Amino acid sequence: MKIGNQGDGGGRPATEFDQDKINLVEKLAAVLTKAQLSDYLGISENTFRAVEDRQPEVSEAYKRGKGRAIASVASNLVNQAQNGNTTAAIFYLKTQAGWKEQDTTTISTNEDNVIQIVRATKSD
Repeated sequence: MKIGNQGDGGGRPATEFDQDKINLVEKLAAVLTKAQLSDYLGISENTFRAVEDRQPEVSEAYKRGKGRAIASVASNLVNQAQNGNTTAAIFYLKTQAGWKEQDTTTISTNEDNVIQIVRATKSD
């Protein structure tokens, strides 16, 4: 028999993360999305987000773990670009400096007023 009215604590207790689980969230944030992390922990994504709302330190741990991983990979990318890896340099400049590839069109005329259109394309 249920004691009390609906909403008076008759449901499942709220999920709470201890420090070990918070540390695990920070570690796994480097490689898992919140949905994947929720699956790993055996809870729904909604429950994970509710825990983040109740325990801001969980959200901070996730952000910290994700940020550290991004910084590490970005640092490696910059090092490769600076050491002559052309692909890394191009990728970095496209994503961080706004560079983009464009097809160019040149229009010119000759003495007979014939228009010649030359389209430059990226070679593979």
